[in-house]
Amino acid sequence: MTSIHYSLRKLLLTGTILFLTAVSCFLFIPGLNTSQTTTRLTVHRRMVFRSILEELHRNGSVTSTWPTLLTGSLVPKLHNIKPGRYLIPPGMSNFGLLYYLHAHPQDEVRITLPEGMDLRKIARILSRNLDFDSTRFMAAVSNKKLLARHGISADNAEGYLFPGTYNFAWASTPEEAAGFLVGRFRHFYSDHLQKMAAQEGLSETGLLTLASIVEAETPLDAEKTLVASVYLNRLKKNMRLQADPTVQYALGGAARRLYYKDLAADSPYNTYRHNGLPPGPICNPGAASILAVLKPAQSSFIYFVATGNGGHNFASSLTEHNANIKKYKIALRGRQPGLE
Repeated sequence: MTSIHYSLRKLLLTGTILFLTAVSCFLFIPGLNTSQTTTRLTVHRRMVFRSILEELHRNGSVTSTWPTLLTGSLVPKLHNIKPGRYLIPPGMSNFGLLYYLHAHPQDEVRITLPEGMDLRKIARILSRNLDFDSTRFMAAVSNKKLLARHGISADNAEGYLFPGTYNFAWASTPEEAAGFLVGRFRHFYSDHLQKMAAQEGLSETGLLTLASIVEAETPLDAEKTLVASVYLNRLKKNMRLQADPTVQYALGGAARRLYYKDLAADSPYNTYRHNGLPPGPICNPGAASILAVLKPAQSSFIYFVATGNGGHNFASSLTEHNANIKKYKIALRGRQPGLE
């Protein structure tokens, strides 16, 4: 009897060893079920584990899905695979493949958002580079809960998406991307700057609105303080701002040449028809434009017009302004082919 028990235990031990050896081979032998060349995998948000395995099979990363499915059953933790884009090395084991996908950090995309872009343009740039479409981003920047969480009382986040070059996780949600950009503004808009705005009698919305107009008027940082001084002087004199970019914003669509009839556009954003600042920012201004409003040039200027060669000429009187307009027209004629 003892001999029989000994034989059974020996047989059971041998079977267990063989089983564990087989499982180990199945899990850890390189290249048993995986591609011998580098492959790429894209995991979108809300993809379930089985769908990821089917995508691995479709793109040739694995020969069959059942070995990886079984591996995932033996190690359930490996079901947790983050959305992202993966470059999969060749010849991995079944376990190694799933662990690589489970543990690999999310890939990042470096994106530049220039100063002066409105929400729609930012949405287009982000949607071309990240895993969401522009419609979802536009919904996110108008979401009342998101706006309240970031202390924005306006209807959307126009003006609060701080320009710059940033690294975004490719799988970022629209809410995460919008929240990050608002957070960059909050980081920039320090207590010191808030006190400066208060001393000038500017609310946060008022500051961003005026800064957005300055941003839209000139790309030249050296001019921004002068442009800011013009609009601040006009506000103090209760003059309408008559800022062309506000009309462009009111009209919507792509920027184009404005005609006199456009200046009559019926919109609260049209500063040719309405006194004071428009209801909110018309784009997302950068640091230089915000600082220009907080630290404007000390001037008596209330007019400016393009030089025709980049930059603007500034004036304190209508007579001087009209003379600058003549200079602008002469400069334009001089740039036309065939004219001296």
